[in-house]
Amino acid sequence: MFTSFNTALSALAAHATAVDVVGNNLANLNTPGFKASVVAFHDLVTQSLGAGLGETQVGFGVGRPLTLRQFSQGAIKSSSGALDAAVQGDGFLVVRDSTGALLYTRGGHLQADKHGNLLTSTGAKLQGWTESAGVLNTTGPIGDIVVPVGSLKAPIPSSAFSFDFNLDATASAGPPPDTFSTSIETFDSLGGSHIITVDFTKSATANEWDYSISVPDADVTAPVAPVTGSLTFDSSGALTTPAVTDAMPNIQITGLVSGAADLDLTWDLWDGASPRISQYAQPSAVSANAQDGAPAASLIRVGLGDGGIVLAQYSNGEQKIVGQLAMASIRNPESLIAVGNNNYQLSARSALPAIGLPGTGGRGTVLGGATESSTVDIAKEFTNLIVLQRGYQANTRVVTTVDELSQETINLKR
Repeated sequence: MFTSFNTALSALAAHATAVDVVGNNLANLNTPGFKASVVAFHDLVTQSLGAGLGETQVGFGVGRPLTLRQFSQGAIKSSSGALDAAVQGDGFLVVRDSTGALLYTRGGHLQADKHGNLLTSTGAKLQGWTESAGVLNTTGPIGDIVVPVGSLKAPIPSSAFSFDFNLDATASAGPPPDTFSTSIETFDSLGGSHIITVDFTKSATANEWDYSISVPDADVTAPVAPVTGSLTFDSSGALTTPAVTDAMPNIQITGLVSGAADLDLTWDLWDGASPRISQYAQPSAVSANAQDGAPAASLIRVGLGDGGIVLAQYSNGEQKIVGQLAMASIRNPESLIAVGNNNYQLSARSALPAIGLPGTGGRGTVLGGATESSTVDIAKEFTNLIVLQRGYQANTRVVTTVDELSQETINLKR
């Protein structure tokens, strides 16, 4: 009978531990990426009474409960943070703490420090791949992700330009002949802007237009002669000359006043095997234009896109991929040990992590501009709390009852 004291005491300790687990779950109700834990109770070895054949078995109580972390998917909610990330599916983001240890997390509030290192909200460095010399190699080893901070992007001199437009098939050769003009902004090696103008004049020859490519005289130390030529269309309005195999019109701009390198600009009349210019009985108009240069630009912001790509946005509107987050897949995540700050480390029972790109090899994906909510179910936790409280109260009654029985036993000698 007196073993009941130890039995009840073990139950009190087990239920107190379980209440601690529930309390920790509720404390992390709003912790991004937090995974709730459950408690697993198990009984202790039993003793056989009587002849020892097992007809009467009495247990020794309950053992220290086991805690199991459940890595279920948390709800994904949008966020206003440009670098926020949510893991959807299996896997973890890979981070390195201040001691150099490799850890794993699903916490998605990210930030950049003054040196450009991409960090979690608790200061661990995100691991992945960083663009170097214009190349992002995701097949190499992972390392700290460093984003550009306050950098100025060098200008890109233009080398080609194009227009998608229609020339009016009903235009008259005059006199005076009908004309049409369009222009595009190009850039030199110093980032200076130069307007290239193309003038079209309806030729007396059927289905033919003359063109003239020019640059403002103010941009050069000596006037550049306009480049002239003709465009010929067939009876269906399709461009025939210059043909796709012919040399494209070209203008060379030398002696720029800005001191920049000379420009050599090619006018692309074809998009692969499709002409960019047509001649139909519709008003002459441009539908699209393009050129491959860019002025010098300063970094505006760095953000995270879907798939874990790190994007840098510049003042000229250009976006460039400067990094890629790595993800780790661990076959038995329940074996991980929580080390605080939303991080986990491997235990002796953990399978080796498989690290690679999000969305590959069974790994989940990363959503930019979002975070993963905690998996704590407040209603379930409150229910567990009530059940555990009742279990604790019941075992205190066992202690009281056994105490009363022992007192009656003592009183038998009187």
